[in-house]
Amino acid sequence: MPLLPCVVPEETLAFWRALGFAVTYEQMKPYLYLAFRWRGFDLHYTRASSNVDPSLESTGGCLVMVDAVAPYHAAFTEAMRRTYGKVLAKGLPRITRYRSGASRFTVMDPSGNSIIFIQRDEPTELEYGGSKQLQGLARVLDNARILREFKNDDRAAFRALNSGLRRHGESAPAVQQAVALAVLIELSTALAESERVPEWGARLRRLSLTTKERRQVESAVADPTLLERWMPATA
Repeated sequence: MPLLPCVVPEETLAFWRALGFAVTYEQMKPYLYLAFRWRGFDLHYTRASSNVDPSLESTGGCLVMVDAVAPYHAAFTEAMRRTYGKVLAKGLPRITRYRSGASRFTVMDPSGNSIIFIQRDEPTELEYGGSKQLQGLARVLDNARILREFKNDDRAAFRALNSGLRRHGESAPAVQQAVALAVLIELSTALAESERVPEWGARLRRLSLTTKERRQVESAVADPTLLERWMPATA
């Protein structure tokens, strides 16, 4: 049962209530203690030290091991839309994107704590830099996936893909090029740096893909609707 540092008690109460958690303990004085429960697990909070800066997003955190992560992400995003009118994807609090087939996602609370939901059968070994069993653009794509899903570092994933596509794009199969372009479009949108999206989108549209490959490209991003105007017709 984690005991997390809390900088903003009222915001913390409002956030977890919005996501459907029950408040099992609430005390502000003489010292802060908050406790929440949802679907069999608990989160407890006490006051953070005065030098904690939530914006650094290094306050604290915990891991929540579950049998399947997709239902949890769906429940939280639905609750966010119901309460806030949108999925909280930037700033604090927020939830990270979830790509179909991924084995984890993170909820960042208002105090900068990371609550990471992880599938129990997730691989225990990761190769940063991309799997050594892969070559060229395939290895770059694997590295970008690790950076996005396990490090929550969109910026590093963007740089790796942008550089890898320049080095290996021309010699890579069309479906690998398409996946790289699709992920770059998604990352550019998330990072609010969409200047090159039309260029990448036009390049994606020129590729020839089968129906199966098109589904593979769409499954590489969390929101396939971002690709609708750029996806080529199936071969």
